[in-house]
Amino acid sequence: MTRSDLVEELAARFSQLTHRDAELAVKTVLDAMSDALVRGHRIEIRGFGSFSINRRPPRVGRNPRSGESVMIPEKRVPHFKPGKALREAVDAGTPVPPTPADL
Repeated sequence: MTRSDLVEELAARFSQLTHRDAELAVKTVLDAMSDALVRGHRIEIRGFGSFSINRRPPRVGRNPRSGESVMIPEKRVPHFKPGKALREAVDAGTPVPPTPADL
């Protein structure tokens, strides 16, 4: 599913939202999530999963072309850990049932 698919789904599911409003809602949520991760915060969405930042320590790598050693600096990378409901739904191949909050 792409970002535009998500906008289409949101606009179709909620008829009171225009396409532009749905697009703004998706952009706002994704921007807020990105900003939180950049600041080093953890994002937890119950029933879906959590996003956090993992630290990759510096290491020595090899240039595959020349074979020479290259120092690779430390990195901070986003990490997603799926929640139990999502893991079980994916494993069973069934859609995640809506929670009372979704209705």
